[in-house]
Amino acid sequence: MSFKKLVMAAAFYGRFAASFTQIGYAARRLFWSPYPNEFHGQHWLVTGGSGGLGREMVIRALHGGARVTAAARSTPKLESLARAVTAQGLSGLAVETCDFTLMADTHRLIERLAAAQRPVDVLVNNVGVLNDGLVITPEGLEASFASNLLSHFVLTEGLLGRGLLRSGSIVVNVTSGGGYTVPLVNAALNVTDTLRFNGVLAYGMHKRAQMVLNQYWRERYEASGIGFYVMHPGWADTAGVQRSLPRFRHAMKWVLRDAHSGVDTALWLAATRPRQPQGELVWFDRKIRPAHVYAHTRQSRETPQSLVDFLRTEVQRLAGSGVDSFL
Repeated sequence: MSFKKLVMAAAFYGRFAASFTQIGYAARRLFWSPYPNEFHGQHWLVTGGSGGLGREMVIRALHGGARVTAAARSTPKLESLARAVTAQGLSGLAVETCDFTLMADTHRLIERLAAAQRPVDVLVNNVGVLNDGLVITPEGLEASFASNLLSHFVLTEGLLGRGLLRSGSIVVNVTSGGGYTVPLVNAALNVTDTLRFNGVLAYGMHKRAQMVLNQYWRERYEASGIGFYVMHPGWADTAGVQRSLPRFRHAMKWVLRDAHSGVDTALWLAATRPRQPQGELVWFDRKIRPAHVYAHTRQSRETPQSLVDFLRTEVQRLAGSGVDSFL
């Protein structure tokens, strides 16, 4: 690592270590009021629901009385989730195997939900991955871009187009503090060149784009009665962190957030549905936070509309996959 990058990393971790870890959560929760964990009559769809933060959201929503569809790539992990739910005496879980790195698979999930007439009251766009090396999907996309961003766009727009998200529904997009370090650069979202690919940078780019995409959806569907929120969970000790950021995890493991702390704001948003001002923002620990903490991340030529145009173009390139029928 160059000296400049070392200084930047030290400044970033020094600035956010106390806030993003369990320390910040433990301090802030002292001032929070209880909220009703009441989700009876609601149908939730949680992507990446078989493990980590997604699994925790599934179980807590079930505890609140919701019917929950957990969608993930691994059938064995979904089966493990179902056994854990049964062991806790909970009911209302449905599982859907879906590889969110494949837009055709994402589209098939939408079609199954539409055929079963299963409207979604709460959609949690949680699935994501940080890849160490470049992985190209069978559809020719960089895999983390497909999982972290494009599948969220395809799934949300598909549900909207089929009337499965309607007035009274909400969408919670799970982003990351990693998005704070970069501006929106559309050309850097789907890097398929081995020499140019950097997994950590790509992840940050996708998470910045999530914040901007949420802003687009909020403004586009403001009059529809559908709520759109974007939140980040802080630094949680997930399997993804353990796999892709081992040095970070080794240094911070004693203060990383557990899954319960990581999903708290997402559950709180679903339960309370607070009002939001206009503009780009992100929720963290039950409070609106700035979407930018560094001046350079504001310096982008892109707009929410240019991002959506880019994502639509990426989907439309997948000719013959059947995923562009609603765009």
